[in-house]
Amino acid sequence: MATVGIIGGSGLYQIEGISKVKEVAVKTPFGEPSDKFITGELEGTPVVFLPRHGRGHRISPSEINFRANIYGMKKLGVQAIMSVSACGSLKEEYKPMDFVIPDQFLDRTRKGRADTFFTDGIVAHVGFADPISKEIADIIEKSAKKLKIKAHHGGTYVNMEGPQFSTKAESNLYRSWGMDIIGMTNLTEAKLAREAEISYATLAAVTDYDCWHPSHDSVTLDMILNYLNKNVANAKAILKLAIVEVGKLKHFSASEALKFAIITNPAVIPAKKKKELELLIGKYIK
Repeated sequence: MATVGIIGGSGLYQIEGISKVKEVAVKTPFGEPSDKFITGELEGTPVVFLPRHGRGHRISPSEINFRANIYGMKKLGVQAIMSVSACGSLKEEYKPMDFVIPDQFLDRTRKGRADTFFTDGIVAHVGFADPISKEIADIIEKSAKKLKIKAHHGGTYVNMEGPQFSTKAESNLYRSWGMDIIGMTNLTEAKLAREAEISYATLAAVTDYDCWHPSHDSVTLDMILNYLNKNVANAKAILKLAIVEVGKLKHFSASEALKFAIITNPAVIPAKKKKELELLIGKYIK
């Protein structure tokens, strides 16, 4: 069985049927992850959970230590990640309480988030044309269909900076570009997961229409939490099915993402960097 990672809000580890639950503190070369990892099993499938903002929602999107989070997942043997998060809808047909499984991202972050492991003496150019791993996205879609939960498969997730919500000008600009949903976290996770050779997909819960829709001229936290809390049970139900099916997969599309990506001559990579990235590059560079 493959080990499946879940990144999302706190409480997801309470999915009915998870057994052997324990908390694990993981040290990384990149500092502290958002919280302790929660490990367990679902029908024999090893599962690793992490609340990306920390329990109690303590960490702002721009302050998340994404590298430590993904490195920790890798260290715990995770081969596939399903990321669960709230999002705003930029299209009328993507309604609050729906889910979206995007297949593309657009980067609108600007605060210099650390989104690569390859710095300080080593360079890798990882293919990222298709940032979502189709094998996982397909399973999420099938799981939602089986449960008769509305989930749109495909579309582009705009990764804005935050923590503030969009202005109307921004929201309407993204709509004019044909974008589908908007959030603050998933692109950075996807980039780092690809570098760590972990397949990645997003299950995004629509909580609002951003601020473009005539039904509301601004986004409020109460609005988001109201829809998100209503949809928690649906998210857990989808995950409960999807985790087991992902765990059965024998091949993951990101499993050799670094095979031809590291361009730096191994002879000039600093010894410290080689040691730091041994978990990621050890099978390619000695």
